[in-house]
Amino acid sequence: MADTTTVTPGGGSSPAPGNRRDKSSGRVRTRGLPDWSIPYVLLVPGLLVIAGLLLYPMFQLGVMAFQRVGLAQVRGTRPAEWVGLENFERVLGNEIFWSALRNTVVFAFVAVSLTLIVGTAVGVLLHRLGKKMSLFVVIGCMFAWAVPPVAQGVIWRSLFDAEAGIVNWALNLLPDWLAAPPDGQPSWTGTPWLNDTPGLYTALVVCVVWAGFPFIAVSVLAGLKGIPTELYEAARVDGSGPWRTFRKITLPLLKPVFAVLTVLSIIWDFKVFSQLYVLMNGPTNRDGFNLSMYAVAEAFRPPQKLGTGAAISVVLTIILLVVTVVYVRQIVKQEEM
Repeated sequence: MADTTTVTPGGGSSPAPGNRRDKSSGRVRTRGLPDWSIPYVLLVPGLLVIAGLLLYPMFQLGVMAFQRVGLAQVRGTRPAEWVGLENFERVLGNEIFWSALRNTVVFAFVAVSLTLIVGTAVGVLLHRLGKKMSLFVVIGCMFAWAVPPVAQGVIWRSLFDAEAGIVNWALNLLPDWLAAPPDGQPSWTGTPWLNDTPGLYTALVVCVVWAGFPFIAVSVLAGLKGIPTELYEAARVDGSGPWRTFRKITLPLLKPVFAVLTVLSIIWDFKVFSQLYVLMNGPTNRDGFNLSMYAVAEAFRPPQKLGTGAAISVVLTIILLVVTVVYVRQIVKQEEM
C-alpha cells in the first residue's frame, strides 16, 4: 500500500498532494465525496433494486390503467389504445366493485383486530414463560408464520371440508347449546363452509389470523423485553392488577410497536389474495370477491381486460395509501400531544 504522507524538513509529516488533514480529528482524508453524501451514496444500490422491482412495475400498472389492453396487446399484434378514465368509470359503476370493497374492508377490520389481540396475548404469555418454554412456543408459532400463503389456503380448505373436515367433526363434539347444527341438519357434517360468502370469510379470517399472529407475538415480546422491570415491581407494590398494569404501563410504552404492526397488518390484510383464491377454488363466487380477487378476475378471465384489472389495482393502492397516511398522522398527533 502506497504511503500517502511526505516528510518535512522539521521531521514531521504532511499529507501527500491530493489529500488533506481533518482539523477536528487530525486524520488524513483522501479528497473525494463530502462526508454528508456518503450515506446517500450507500443507499443507491438498494434504491436501484427497489426501483427495478417495485417502482417500474407500479409505473407500468398506472399506465395500463388508462389503456385498453387485452390478449392481442399482450401478444404485440395490436397496440394498446388510450381510453382515459374509461376503465375507472367501468369499475366504479360496477356493483361487484362495491361488493368487493365492502368484503375487503370488513375482512381487514376483523382480521387485523383479531390478529393484534391474539398476537399481543401470546406475546405477553411468552414474556412470562421461562426461557426454554418461551423458545419452544416461539419456534412452534414461527412454523405457522413460515407456511407459504398457498399452503395456508390448502391446509384450511381441507380443515373446512364439508364431509371430511376437522372443523365440522369438532363442532359435532360440542353440545347443541354451544354449537347447534344449522337449521334442517342433524349434525355439522356436510355443512359447506366455503360455498357461501359468510362461511368463506370465516375460514379466511381463521386462516389469516393463524398465520399472522406469530409475527405480532414475537414483535410484542421484543417490545416487552425493553420495558424496565422496575415499573412492574412498582405497580405490584402499589396493588395494581394485571389488566390495570397492562393498560397503564405496557400499552403506552408499546404504542410505537403497535403503530407499526397495525399499519403492516392493514396493508397485508387489504391485499390478501392467495389464501382466498385457494379457499374459493378460483374466482368462481362473485359475491365473495375482495378487491384483489376482482382485479385478477377482470384481468385474466376471458375476455382478458388487463386495463380494467390495473384500474382496480390502482384504486386499491390509493385506498391503502389514504388509510396509511391518515393512521400515521393520527399517531404523530398523539405523540406530539
